[in-house]
Amino acid sequence: QVQLVESGGGLVRAGGSLRLSCAASGNIFWANGMAWFRQAPGKQRELVASITVGGSTTYPDAMKGRFTISRDNTKNTVYLQMNSLKPEDTAVYYCNALFSGLWGQGTQVTVSP
Repeated sequence: QVQLVESGGGLVRAGGSLRLSCAASGNIFWANGMAWFRQAPGKQRELVASITVGGSTTYPDAMKGRFTISRDNTKNTVYLQMNSLKPEDTAVYYCNALFSGLWGQGTQVTVSP
């Protein structure tokens, strides 16, 4: 069974950092680009960053500068490094295998003032 399992969320003060991890089972990691999305309460889910199988990265303009997506092909894992966190970054962060319909269960990130 193909799965995406996120970890690394938690509570952090504004200005702090967190690194999220998403471990992928099966062949999904090698067949698809991967992405991180987030959804804050009362808001739509939005793209944070994506990375192709070959390692090329894309960030929406609003996410550039503080977020870095990367992948470790030896561990079938994709990461999201988040720096200089702000209270408005508070959301559930989801890992996604692009165009597969496969999502992780989400991990909560809470940034306190």
